[in-house]
Amino acid sequence: MEHRKFGKHDVSPSLLGFGCMRLPLTEDGSINEELGVQMVRAAVKGGVNYFDSSYVYNDGKSEMFIGRALAEYPRGSFYMATKLPTWSVNSVEEADRIFDEQLRRLGMDYIDFYLLQALDDYKWRKMRRLDIIEWGEELKKAGKIKYFGFSFHDYYCSFENIITSREWDFCQIQLNYMDTGVEQGGLPAYELCVEKGVPLIVMEPVKGGSLSKLPGDLNRYFTNINPMATVSSWAMRWVIGLPGVKLILSGMNNMSQVEDNLSTFNNFTPLSFEEKVAVETVKNERVKRSNNGCVYCDYCAPCPNGVSISRVFKIWNDYAIYENFDVAKWEWLYALKEGEKPKNCVNCGVCEKQCSQKINVVNDLKLAQAELDRLFL
Repeated sequence: MEHRKFGKHDVSPSLLGFGCMRLPLTEDGSINEELGVQMVRAAVKGGVNYFDSSYVYNDGKSEMFIGRALAEYPRGSFYMATKLPTWSVNSVEEADRIFDEQLRRLGMDYIDFYLLQALDDYKWRKMRRLDIIEWGEELKKAGKIKYFGFSFHDYYCSFENIITSREWDFCQIQLNYMDTGVEQGGLPAYELCVEKGVPLIVMEPVKGGSLSKLPGDLNRYFTNINPMATVSSWAMRWVIGLPGVKLILSGMNNMSQVEDNLSTFNNFTPLSFEEKVAVETVKNERVKRSNNGCVYCDYCAPCPNGVSISRVFKIWNDYAIYENFDVAKWEWLYALKEGEKPKNCVNCGVCEKQCSQKINVVNDLKLAQAELDRLFL
């Protein structure tokens, strides 16, 4: 297992990290602890020594599970990472309460890597206003955390503001061969981290499983080169090939995923020129499947009647690109409010005047409503 030094810090965790958000579940939705422990043991045996959780994963059960699973190993033999839910913290006192609870859940007296979770522009300003940054520094001084960083879900402009505001120990962004643009920080965020010497952790290298499978007609681009390699391994190797990435998280929920990741990371070979062309071809072919050219800039917002235009198009286009049925169904039926759906459009056309891509927004909203209802209702 490769280890990459975390910049100026005297620490080099395993390149593959075990993400504890998508743990195996039983039929009733609880964590399958027996299988989970087997997976952790296999990962450790294969060289993994970094485990990433959060206060909110699995309704708060993730930290308790991983704490029990790692109790059989010496504390200094692994790195524990977990996160503060920035959206629900409204005072230093509340942050203290959550942090103390996390230590109890984990059964540990310190946390190696502690993150402000899911920062965007709003939550970053909130954390600064509440003096949470100073709070985190005090935890470092007290030895309760070793390294202080953040995970990020927003546009590059927000990332640039956050990363340049202070000296961070590390940061974590979503990056894969499809998500390279500014919407999640993308390659511009990667390049800024390299420039500033900030150790970078990558999450969603397989985009929540969306890059673990391909429509049959696209498989040929990979299988013609290596018929034995899994689709996921191509996505992993693309990220591993970025030298500025110091650690890659994989949310594994079955033993075959653990085994495939260990095989990929422990037998890593860089993508050849031919393989890079294949990955780029698959990316371009997937993008072509998009229903329209929406870039989710929100210039069309706000809709006078409350339709969440860019979000609707994101669900519609992502389903066309990835065929991610379960994700799209959840987004359409549960995450998106009824008042935000295209059926509330009154054909006023205000959005079309503002659209930077000159999309026939009103017509496409009708098409999206019809297709997504047909698929998921």
